[in-house]
Amino acid sequence: MSSVDAIVPCYQYGHFLKECVDSLLKQCGPELRVLIIDDASTDNTPQVAQDLVRADSRVEFRRHSTNQGHIATFNEGIVWAAADYMILLSADDYLMPGAIERSTSLMDENPSVGLTFGGAVALYRGREEIVALPRALGGGTKILSGRDFIKIGGARNIVVAPSVVVRTSLQKKVGGYLPDLTHSGDMEMWLRFAAHGPVGFIDAIQAVYRRHSTNMSGGYSAEQDFLQRKLAFEHFLDSCSVVLPDANDLRSWLMDNLALDAISCASRAFNDGDVELSERLSAIASKLNPKVTRSRRWWLLACKRQLGPRGWQLLRPAIERLRTP
Repeated sequence: MSSVDAIVPCYQYGHFLKECVDSLLKQCGPELRVLIIDDASTDNTPQVAQDLVRADSRVEFRRHSTNQGHIATFNEGIVWAAADYMILLSADDYLMPGAIERSTSLMDENPSVGLTFGGAVALYRGREEIVALPRALGGGTKILSGRDFIKIGGARNIVVAPSVVVRTSLQKKVGGYLPDLTHSGDMEMWLRFAAHGPVGFIDAIQAVYRRHSTNMSGGYSAEQDFLQRKLAFEHFLDSCSVVLPDANDLRSWLMDNLALDAISCASRAFNDGDVELSERLSAIASKLNPKVTRSRRWWLLACKRQLGPRGWQLLRPAIERLRTP
């Protein structure tokens, strides 16, 4: 039987920790260890973790004497893991029943698959919303070539982290998370896996991701998002050039997509009346790829700017009616 190590990093999430760990312990199938790492929380995390250790021999716990940050904690978990497969599940998230068995069954049957991901639900203030997946992914559980996975994602991260199960041997081969990718480390990691082999998609809701004020993404600006994604692509392409014979072409393609995404975001900011943000994002887009200034998206935004915010708001309803089939 396959084995799974679930790494649970926790910082100030003692009130979520039991639900997270219980969702792991209730999984069927593979042999399981739950490895909790408390990054020097000042709440009741140690007490909750120790209660979980006493209640179930599959749970282990270690605690930092000083806060080391999420990247160092994730990487410690990778070193600690020794099972066939591993999961990195933040203490504020949890798995759906059967999630581990669905992923590991696919990976057992397909030894070349190094990573699986699936559907997820975002939970915010008691409301649940299914996280949208790209249409190009289609329906049904499937195996994607690494290149297809990269193409479907384009410039965006299409994977919700708590839905991921990885093959531990490949995780140790591709290495840990990078300290300077504080907000795009997950996306860069999935790209590394895709460069080294196929990616499995589980057509089921695999996990619940909580959105709240203390998420790492809180207070994260649109400009930071694009700069972090650019840095993630650069790290990915530099580190995986040996296994990517067309790395230069892929670099151009990814930056083209990122620049177009920045213009789309700039256009939405203009629609919302944030002209300054729109201008800053446009500047980022043109630096990412100067050719974006010849794109249809750039031209449409330029037309909006000629009209001005007030003129565009007056004309916008008529334009949207024309676009509606």
